[in-house]
Amino acid sequence: MRREIGIFCILAFVYGPALCDSTPLSEQIENVRAQCSGISSKMDGLKRMAGINTAITSVGTVAGGVGLGTGIAKAKVDKIAEQLEAELQAEIDKLRQLATTQTHIDYIPQSNIPAGQTLISDDSPTTSQPQAQLQTDQADIEKQQAIIKQKQAELDAATQKSKTLGNVRTGTLAGAAVTDAAGTIIAVKNRVDDDLQQRIDNCALAVQELSKASIQAQMEEQDNTLLTRAQNIVQGCNEWRTIDLSKINKRATGAAISSGVGTAMAIAGTATSASANSDRIRDNNTDQGKQKEKNLNTASNVLAGGTTVASGVAVVFNATQIKAIKDALQVAENCEKALNQ
Repeated sequence: MRREIGIFCILAFVYGPALCDSTPLSEQIENVRAQCSGISSKMDGLKRMAGINTAITSVGTVAGGVGLGTGIAKAKVDKIAEQLEAELQAEIDKLRQLATTQTHIDYIPQSNIPAGQTLISDDSPTTSQPQAQLQTDQADIEKQQAIIKQKQAELDAATQKSKTLGNVRTGTLAGAAVTDAAGTIIAVKNRVDDDLQQRIDNCALAVQELSKASIQAQMEEQDNTLLTRAQNIVQGCNEWRTIDLSKINKRATGAAISSGVGTAMAIAGTATSASANSDRIRDNNTDQGKQKEKNLNTASNVLAGGTTVASGVAVVFNATQIKAIKDALQVAENCEKALNQ
């Protein structure tokens, strides 16, 4: 038998030095158990966090989408308000025209006249003009006042709706910023770290050594029961030698970058939206002020769209990371199942 072992040692050039290792097969099995046990719990933790991060970034995607949709709705309302404002001004001008032919205008409620405006122009008629020329049907003036009151109410309602939509957009973008920031933190940490990688490498090495020891035991015709168990363990754990764990970390990096971009855009969008919806900007009715408000609203909507896209990409990275983790988890579970049989 010793002579046969000597011959087998010549094959070390093919199978490696472990072929001549005198370590008992049982000890090799225990070494695999020590190196490979517990990896599944680590992988399960990674899978759980990837699932949580997928949910979190999905919320960020929805929040960004709501912010964008709300911003688009606000733009439509702002356009309606702008049209109502022009119509209101036209009706006020009509009322002013009626007032210029009226000698006594004290009965016209001043509450219907915008601040800073007057119904009396420089060429208003005087009491010396013929009575027929000075008289205007009071019913026409009251009718015009009712039209102005209605237009003012419609404009006030549109303005309030616009402000409410602006607040909703600001709030949803702020929510997206929070969720994307959380997603970034989780993605950065949810990866195969150096300790876990070293543990898996040691496991793969132990499986390789057990495989070589099994070949030697088979040649020496050792106990079949122990040999069969060793072979089953090699079969169950051998995938640790070939599985590509870099996919897990690549997906984590992609998710972290995407969530980080989403966070930055959501923060910028929140600030821009809040500025666009502030009284300081909204109450500036000059042409320059109105254009600035439009520009800020447009920028907010663009940033909301960018947040939605970035968060959506992070969701994809997190979902595909789960798939990669599941593959590794399956290997770990198969290995540990073989060890416990």
